[in-house]
Amino acid sequence: MKRLLDRILQHFIGAGALAVRWPDGTISHYTGQKPGPTAGVWLQNQRAIQALIVNPGLGFGEAYMEGDLQPHDSTLYDLLHVLMLNAMTPGGHVAERLAAALRYVRRGWTQFNPTSRARRNVAHHYDLGNSLYALFLDKDWQYSCAYFRHGDETLDEAQEAKKRHIASKLLLDRPGLEVLDIGCGWGGMALTLARDYGAIVTGITLSEEQLAFARDRARTEGLEDRVRFELLDYRTLRRRFDRIVSVGMFEHVGVGHYPIFFETIHRSLRDDGVALLHSIGRSDGPGTTNPWINKYIFPGGYSPALSEVLDAVERSGLWMTDCEILRLHYAKTIAIWSQRFAARRAEAVALYDERFARMFEFYLAASELAFRVQGHMNFQLQLSRSMTAVPLTRDYMAKAEGLN
Repeated sequence: MKRLLDRILQHFIGAGALAVRWPDGTISHYTGQKPGPTAGVWLQNQRAIQALIVNPGLGFGEAYMEGDLQPHDSTLYDLLHVLMLNAMTPGGHVAERLAAALRYVRRGWTQFNPTSRARRNVAHHYDLGNSLYALFLDKDWQYSCAYFRHGDETLDEAQEAKKRHIASKLLLDRPGLEVLDIGCGWGGMALTLARDYGAIVTGITLSEEQLAFARDRARTEGLEDRVRFELLDYRTLRRRFDRIVSVGMFEHVGVGHYPIFFETIHRSLRDDGVALLHSIGRSDGPGTTNPWINKYIFPGGYSPALSEVLDAVERSGLWMTDCEILRLHYAKTIAIWSQRFAARRAEAVALYDERFARMFEFYLAASELAFRVQGHMNFQLQLSRSMTAVPLTRDYMAKAEGLN
């Protein structure tokens, strides 16, 4: 098996360099023809070697969680940087290419998220316990891409800027507008829109942990008369709103459900209403979710290409009145989360165990690199039923953010 993995790595490493320490203590070096990062890995047993041969997309993360492999004279980030960069080049790992093709064929089922399954998928990640997320999130519990206007903001500053940026696109030009927040998380966006912009907000989620936390925040801040949180699936909505916002929820919808998602937006907006969708996307066309991420982090999740999203938008009858691509903002956000998680890692181990802590740090490092070397980005789509619902130019956004 060592000989087979050696042959695979000789073809796989086309950029940068990788050193492999084998279970017998010997070390092999693989250097690509293109410049790139360098790292090392220590394969501690035959099980690790087998995982990297048979199903590396899933097996590498599992081997790290179990302690069957670990970085060698480098960090986990360095190691993932080498591997994820090389995974983007033609050729690569034959078994992984075949597995990826099979995942694409099966992705309709993998992303099939009826209400009952969607609720289980949400609970898998978002109901892990608020004590976990308190280790690394900002003070407002924003678990999505922050907005770095200058690049040197603190996490709290960048998350506040994200909310202002989104609010500017919602055209909250008068108090009392009724706003729907689809996938409201721990309530930060909904509470901000009510407190700072005078909106009347309904936030919906499928996470019971988030629901209880958000409702408690509304009571504590005295905003219960302006903000209501409900355990509700977006597909069951039967009301109309002036504004709709959805931040970091669309990744859980699933490609097969995009038509009903945008039909729901269309149905739920008033004639002059405005919606803002903020989601992770991919710049290189339709694809699939990494199997390790799908199994351990976001079952049923998928970051779409814009081509997949806009097809459903067009068929819904909605106007896309604005589109913005945020490229490295999420990479910067996750890098800060990783630093904060690392600083309090011992608390994560105490809450769960060492295996869980390794899983979570792997998730954060791989997610950051997906934005740095694998074409992931964020997009914000402004949508409306009417072409005249928003002004002719984007000047009103800058004015709302206090930039004029």
